[in-house]
Amino acid sequence: MTIMKNKKILLVDDELDILNLLETVLKKEGFNNIYKTTSGHETIKMCEKIAPDLIVLDIMLPDIDGFEVCRRLREFCLVPIIFLSAKDDDVDKLLGLGIGGDDYITKPFSPKEVAFRIKAHFRRSEYFNLKSLSDSKRIIRFGDVEIDEDKGEVRKKSELVPLTLKEYSLLLYLAYNPNKILSKNQILEKVWGSDFEGYDNTLMVHIRHLRQKLENDPSNPKYIIPLYPE
Repeated sequence: MTIMKNKKILLVDDELDILNLLETVLKKEGFNNIYKTTSGHETIKMCEKIAPDLIVLDIMLPDIDGFEVCRRLREFCLVPIIFLSAKDDDVDKLLGLGIGGDDYITKPFSPKEVAFRIKAHFRRSEYFNLKSLSDSKRIIRFGDVEIDEDKGEVRKKSELVPLTLKEYSLLLYLAYNPNKILSKNQILEKVWGSDFEGYDNTLMVHIRHLRQKLENDPSNPKYIIPLYPE
């Protein structure tokens, strides 16, 4: 928990009561660096200023919505984003994950659940970091793709490929298990955690993004192959 308490968390919501409640619960859970904003433009400026380690982002904001905030943030940073939304539509969940979000929580929610999701995210992130440091093989190559674990970077034909943390974690897990048949549940448990209760197509959305970014022909993937049935 020592590592987690120093993480910078940015809370974004136009309802001050929700912001204050989340802040109180997170501080009780040991997080010391909490920042708050109430609008989309303010959020983007704050990210440029403090470089948060994670953002809890409400979709319905007074100026630009959370989806647009996420799109703009992805132009210059890969900070993990947990969406908050009063909408429970599958379309909105897919959209949030599709533009680079890492998780999606529907209102009304338990503040404890948000804290739990944040802790789970940092634990998984630390797991992959520790695994990289303990592995003597720091660079993984397949085809014209190279994963540099020390730097946390992925390159295709020597060009840097921007990935979200979740995309990177998924790619790294698949790279650790080459030529193996992996079920959807296996991958979700290892990358998203056993507590994951998100939308069923979450994995396929991230698989599709990796193919688009790394495969020469995403429609006929050579490296990131279709999932096998359980």
